[in-house]
Amino acid sequence: MTKLFGKYDLTEVEVTDEGLERYINLDEVVLPHSGGRKANDKFKSDIPIVEQLINKMMRSHENTGKKNKAFKIVKEAFEKIHSETGENPVQLLVHAIENAGPREETVRLKQGGISIQKPIDVSSQRRVNVSLTLIADGAKKSSFKKDQGIVASLADEIIKASNQDMSSYAVKKKEEKERVAKAAR
Repeated sequence: MTKLFGKYDLTEVEVTDEGLERYINLDEVVLPHSGGRKANDKFKSDIPIVEQLINKMMRSHENTGKKNKAFKIVKEAFEKIHSETGENPVQLLVHAIENAGPREETVRLKQGGISIQKPIDVSSQRRVNVSLTLIADGAKKSSFKKDQGIVASLADEIIKASNQDMSSYAVKKKEEKERVAKAAR
C-alpha cells in the first residue's frame, strides 16, 4: 500500500458529495507529480487532487513555475494540519473542496445593449476547480505582508473551509457567489 508523502493513507478518504466523487481523484501516489503528462487534457480529473492543489499554489508571481516550492508548501501544510487536528489532511482537503465549491454562479448576458446576470448551475468539475482556486487564493491573501507564512495560512484555510467556518476566504467567496446568483433569479 502506497501512502501520500509516505504518511497519509488515501484509501480511508471518503467523498461525501456524490456529485464530486467522480472528479476528486484519490489514486494512491507517493509523490503527486505527473510531470505534465496531463497538460493537454481538457479535463483535469485524472490528476490526483493533491497535485491539483499544488498546481493552484503555483499561480502567483512568487511561485509561478516553481513546482518544488509549491510541493514543499503543501507538504508542510499537510504536516501542520495533521499535527493540529490529528486527522488525515487529505480528508480535510476533500471536505474543504465540498464546502468551498459554489453550486450556483451567474453569467453576464447582453440583451438590447444592456447586460443582465443570469444564474446557472455549476458543473461538478468547475466546483472542484473553483474551490481549489479559492483555497489557494485565500492562503496567499492571508499570508501577504503578514507574520504568518504561506504554510500556516494554507493549513488554516483548509481547516476552516473543511469546518465551513465563515472566516475562511473560500467559504466566504462561495457564499457571496451563491448570494449574487440567488439575487439574479
